[in-house]
Amino acid sequence: MTFFKRFLSTLVCAGLLTACNGQLDTRDEDNQAVLRLERSQIPAISVQLWSVNHTLKKDFKGTLEAISAMGFDAVEFAGDFGPYDNDPQGLKRYLESLGLEVSGAHVKMRDLTDDKFEKTVAFYQQLGSPMIIVPSDKRAEQAETIESFVAELNKVTIKMRDKGMRFGFHNHDRELVPYKNNTYWDYIAANTPEDFVLQLDVGWAQYAGKNPVAYINRYPNRTITTHFKAKYPATVTNKKPLIGQDITDWSAVIYANVTRGGTQWLVLEQEEYPDGLTQLEAVQVSKKGLDNIITRLTN
Repeated sequence: MTFFKRFLSTLVCAGLLTACNGQLDTRDEDNQAVLRLERSQIPAISVQLWSVNHTLKKDFKGTLEAISAMGFDAVEFAGDFGPYDNDPQGLKRYLESLGLEVSGAHVKMRDLTDDKFEKTVAFYQQLGSPMIIVPSDKRAEQAETIESFVAELNKVTIKMRDKGMRFGFHNHDRELVPYKNNTYWDYIAANTPEDFVLQLDVGWAQYAGKNPVAYINRYPNRTITTHFKAKYPATVTNKKPLIGQDITDWSAVIYANVTRGGTQWLVLEQEEYPDGLTQLEAVQVSKKGLDNIITRLTN
């Protein structure tokens, strides 16, 4: 039995294909009377491959087959290319055979320095990635280095623009702490050009006690890609880090993405695996939870 068939069999036997039809955040349900979108307005749905990092290492192709079967439109890379490490065009063809696009890639700033920039960007161009996102950087979290770091981001933005690609930064909770009467994230947003992508991570915003909808609305047309992660402060009880079983008002987030954010990709990311779920099983449950929310929002 192939990895893919074993995976589907496991889901069916565990009842996980319908596991996310249980408790939902009441705010999400209440907003259904107000928030409505057309199905055609919903951005494409991708998955950050860090969500299945260990599974990818064991079975790269089988994992991507399973992701395709879940109904994802695309994947966002995080440095693992399996047997295609030196063959981006071959990887692109393989993804196309599964009906998958590339929504973007997380790339460290150390791979975008002047001596590595051309090689790095050429790889992602051949892969078909429309953008490169820096996943984190300690300099973005410290008063002594934030200004020089933003200057470097702006330099790379110009170079990426010349290559016909978008460039941006992804937050954790660490960039959402106070800085100059606001936050480090706000400083980055205010001091980068309008085409610089602010990849808001909804889960980390919730964890930091921030309203993700407010951040999408504050910087219109800049959350071109948004990380959909179910996460919340440790003080929250009776919830699970699975979309539809957490605290986030996902309908409000999607509505803001569509009406204010200019969002092209909803990128599901799973970093916690409750109830003994495997990485793929947890992604499947969150994907089904997101599908249910979208259905209610568009019906």
